[in-house]
Amino acid sequence: MNLEVLVEELSAEQALRVLLPRIIADVEFDVRVFQGKPDLLRKLPDRLKGYAPWIGSVDTCLVVLVDRDDDDCLSLKAQLEQMAAAAGLSTISSASPARRVDVANRIVVEEFEAWFFGDVPALCAAYPRVPSSLGNRAKYRDPDGIRGGTWEALECVLQAYGYHKGGLAKVTAATEIAQHMDVDTNRSRSFQVFRDGLRRLVAGGGNAAES
Repeated sequence: MNLEVLVEELSAEQALRVLLPRIIADVEFDVRVFQGKPDLLRKLPDRLKGYAPWIGSVDTCLVVLVDRDDDDCLSLKAQLEQMAAAAGLSTISSASPARRVDVANRIVVEEFEAWFFGDVPALCAAYPRVPSSLGNRAKYRDPDGIRGGTWEALECVLQAYGYHKGGLAKVTAATEIAQHMDVDTNRSRSFQVFRDGLRRLVAGGGNAAES
């Protein structure tokens, strides 16, 4: 099967182009980037309707990846599920065991940069002055529980050790850190859910019973 991955910003696209082959080897994919989360959510209903007539015939699954930010996770997931249903597309949550999955909706808690805090060795490999003990600090122990925004936290950490002094270059940081990431040891729960869901989906040939 093939994957079409929709993301809200360029930094996520650049990281996923590195990470996806490590998560699901030998699976063809493309990553489509939008101009932020509001842009993605605004355009998603029409985009889903555009995919609907042909997505099943070419054995493609659409993956929608958005940051939770300050949204309620359940409400945001329900919104994504409703958009898919309105387009006549099945999701992991809605498909019967006998029906293939058209759309996999995935939410990053709370922002994409949490996945980088989930792999401190990769962060240190990209930025060697960052201490390897960073993940043991209370603030960073739970990558998905970092308060006040994970990209702001990443900027603060990197600037504290002499990097990105002019402000966090998110695309550059994402590319540099992703190069070193180990997809099997990441401590971020939302990354694990994303990784494991994709692997089950691909292993099951897009069948809901395997997802």
